Amino acid sequence: MLLVLAGCSSIGPATVPRDRFDYVSAISDSWKRQMLQNLLKVRYADAPVFLDVTSVINAYSFGGQLDAAAQYSPPDRGDFFYGIGGNVAYADRPTITYAPLSGERFSRSLMTPLPISGILYLLQSGFPADLALRVCVVSVNGIDNAYGGRGNGNAGDPRFADLMDAMRRSQQARGLGIRQKSPQERESALLLLRDTSPAAAEANARIRTLLGLDPASQEFELVYGSFAQQPKQIALVSRSTLQVMADFAATIDVPVDEVTEGRVDGPSADGEQLRRFPPLMHIRSGDTAPADAYVAVRYRGRQFWIDDRDLRSKSSMSFLMLIFSLAETGSAPGTAAPLVTVPAR
Repeated sequence: MLLVLAGCSSIGPATVPRDRFDYVSAISDSWKRQMLQNLLKVRYADAPVFLDVTSVINAYSFGGQLDAAAQYSPPDRGDFFYGIGGNVAYADRPTITYAPLSGERFSRSLMTPLPISGILYLLQSGFPADLALRVCVVSVNGIDNAYGGRGNGNAGDPRFADLMDAMRRSQQARGLGIRQKSPQERESALLLLRDTSPAAAEANARIRTLLGLDPASQEFELVYGSFAQQPKQIALVSRSTLQVMADFAATIDVPVDEVTEGRVDGPSADGEQLRRFPPLMHIRSGDTAPADAYVAVRYRGRQFWIDDRDLRSKSSMSFLMLIFSLAETGSAPGTAAPLVTVPAR
């Protein structure tokens, strides 16, 4: 009977809804925890380590057997024997492949500056301009962003905070856009400042003043560098993913005694800097993390977490993971995931 039932239907389709969402949830949660742990490693001057899940293959097998036997003899012989037996076997064999981020791929993903075109496409996709500039940019036309990384901190130019505000207002008024120069120049782009409304015109005028741009022009070429060479250029220096992580990690809550003992740096920003450039992420610490924490990890004997009611920090964590994906521009030769062969039975 079991063999007949097994032959009439497949167990594969029924596993798709369960497995797909279970694995998505597990990979998502582990990715958040890995990112938080690496932020802590950067905060404590340790080397970040990333381990990617490159493939998930699940193989199921189901089998059954039913046995029955009987022997009958004439009356009064007492030689009547019978027996029933059976077995059922079920196996779930997941094959998960991990690949460490190392070598050239590590250098490209963490050390290489983010592509300028990618930052602009974030704006075009609707991400707030002030968030993209604050997280991804070192300077624009020589105006420095704040940076909390150890050893090379920067309080930030007040004009950069003003620029972020003007860019956000222009974006909200539909006065900010981008355009690719040509299909052949995919990494080159133009920033468009359109005076589509009084609010957009006011914000764009402020942007032109802060960056020293041509007041009569509406299209400006974006180039990588510290200073522009002409009034129709915007020179931008982008951060690497490791710099982004260092800036986020600088505001993690750490025990006072560990700062006193020299195990970790103390806060690098003063009150005025925090007013102009408030932290984008608040990572708390303590002996126990809340049960409903958005993400939590144990590190150096303490719990570190992001509160689930802290929408700003949750959004920043999601944006950070998006930035990490943005830095992945393809696999270098020799870094492909290993080939996994699963026997079919």
